[in-house]
Amino acid sequence: MDWVERTSAGWKQLLAAHPHLLLLPCDIRETTTVAGLLQHIVAVELRYAERLSDLPQTEYSAIPFDSTEALYRTHDRAMQLIQSLDRQNESWWQETIRFATRSAGTLEAPRKAILFHLLMHSIRHYAQLATIVRKHGVAPQLKMDYLV
Repeated sequence: MDWVERTSAGWKQLLAAHPHLLLLPCDIRETTTVAGLLQHIVAVELRYAERLSDLPQTEYSAIPFDSTEALYRTHDRAMQLIQSLDRQNESWWQETIRFATRSAGTLEAPRKAILFHLLMHSIRHYAQLATIVRKHGVAPQLKMDYLV
């Protein structure tokens, strides 16, 4: 979680300094702009955090992506939900839950695997995002490697 939080905070700061980046074209995950990719990142964080918390999932279309602030409010909400689960015991984390996804149908997975997916999903897309913005003249000076 610390890795995702550090990476997300770096991107939030970079995007606040360069808001035009949100409008860059992007074709990752059926998105058309960087803002759309960021919506996808934070939507997955929130919806999986809600699944882990046994809460109804927020509709994807209800997740705003018109500003850096709106995007990262969604991220912050997801991380608050995840942090509230920290005190669960190991058997709870091993429980398998069944859930519907937008693109892969209905899946079953242990809660711990869902948490790992949520965290790695964000990191993977942030790496893709770094390539996009670099190609458009903004070199992120973020330390995105885990060991750093």
